[in-house]
Amino acid sequence: MDYDFLKNNQNFAGISPEKLDFLMRFAAQNKTGNAKEMSNMIMGAVNSAKQEGISFSPNETDLIVEILKQNMSPEEQRKADQILMLMRNLKRK
Repeated sequence: MDYDFLKNNQNFAGISPEKLDFLMRFAAQNKTGNAKEMSNMIMGAVNSAKQEGISFSPNETDLIVEILKQNMSPEEQRKADQILMLMRNLKRK
C-alpha cells in the first residue's frame, strides 16, 4: 500500500491527526482487491469511525474509496465504480 497517497493528497492538507490515523489504519487492513467485498469494507469503516466519533466529508469518503481501489485490477475498479454509483443514487432517493 502506498501510504504517501494519504499523506501527500492535497485534498487532505488540513485533515486532523485523528482522521489521518484512522485512514492509515484502514489502509493497512485493506488486503482485498475485490469490488464485491468493498461495500463490506466501507460499512465496517463507517461503523468504526462512528464508534471513534469521527465523520468524513464527501472528499474524505472519496479517499477511502480510492484506498480500496488501489489493490484492484482495472476491471474490479470499474465494478467498484458501478457499485458506488448505485449506492449514491439510492442515497439520494
